[in-house]
Amino acid sequence: MIPAPRHFIDTQDVSREELLQILELTRLLKAADKDGACPKLLAGASLGMIFEEPSTRTRISFEVAMTKLGGHALYLKPGEIHLGERENIRDTAQVISRMVDAIEARTLKHATVLELAANATVPVINGLTDYNHPTQVVCDVFTMLEHREAGKPMEELRVTFIGDATNVCSSLMMICTQMGMRFTHAAPERYQAPEAWRRIARANAEASGGSLTITDDVATAVRDADFVYTDLWWWIGQEAEIPARRDAFMPAYQVTEALLARAPAHAKFMHCLPASRGVEVTDAVIDGPRSIVYDQSENRLHTEKALLVHLIHPRLKRPSPELAAHHRGLIENVL
Repeated sequence: MIPAPRHFIDTQDVSREELLQILELTRLLKAADKDGACPKLLAGASLGMIFEEPSTRTRISFEVAMTKLGGHALYLKPGEIHLGERENIRDTAQVISRMVDAIEARTLKHATVLELAANATVPVINGLTDYNHPTQVVCDVFTMLEHREAGKPMEELRVTFIGDATNVCSSLMMICTQMGMRFTHAAPERYQAPEAWRRIARANAEASGGSLTITDDVATAVRDADFVYTDLWWWIGQEAEIPARRDAFMPAYQVTEALLARAPAHAKFMHCLPASRGVEVTDAVIDGPRSIVYDQSENRLHTEKALLVHLIHPRLKRPSPELAAHHRGLIENVL
């Protein structure tokens, strides 16, 4: 019997143990890929990829991941399907579910991906919304584990996010506190994580042994950091706020060589990309020896492979040789 679909909409919907399993699967699939031996675990499977806005890393990583695993991905952009316009989201979810083995959706509003998941009969993966970006932060934690100081337990890692309360900040705050890590958000008070996020993160930290710190003191925030992370200072729909946001964040919250020098010598710089160079981070930092942003980007591919295998593989039908031969015979008789 095929199990009910498991969705990946928010890391809060997944246990710490399951996240650890996904991270280990990522490690194994990356190692296999590096040896040119990625197993075709999703042979014959298809992924429908819905994008309401352009994407580089998310689109490429999912499409290449499906190919490497022996499957196939379809890129569905606005204007090519009727999502929420000539056809309601429920009907779109039901129809696509009849034709693919999973759906990845990058939507402008979080409510859209929630409605897709509520009506789909196959796994739905959140490829980014205005609220969160869970596939990115699973990749980020995996990248941190690769670049941490030798022998340092995950639970002792300190992650400092500098900048606006973006969808990446939201997801990073949640997963770090889930995994028992020390998470700090440094931003002007007006742009700090809202109380609703803090309540979730505090509950995570209480259960895992991690911690949450919110501060406007960026120098103190990086003092003990193992990883210094930043993101764009404004999101789609916030263009009118750009001058006010620049004034609030510049120059204190720009990640410069001087600011990074306040962190321990082993601290690494991270950014989910795309970056506004010369705004939230300088070229000297993002192109410098402490930057691991391209390792992050590459690891999106390996993380997506793990997520796809984790969600799709248990649901694939595996007919016996006898059943396969039976159907082949009936079809060949017609031919």
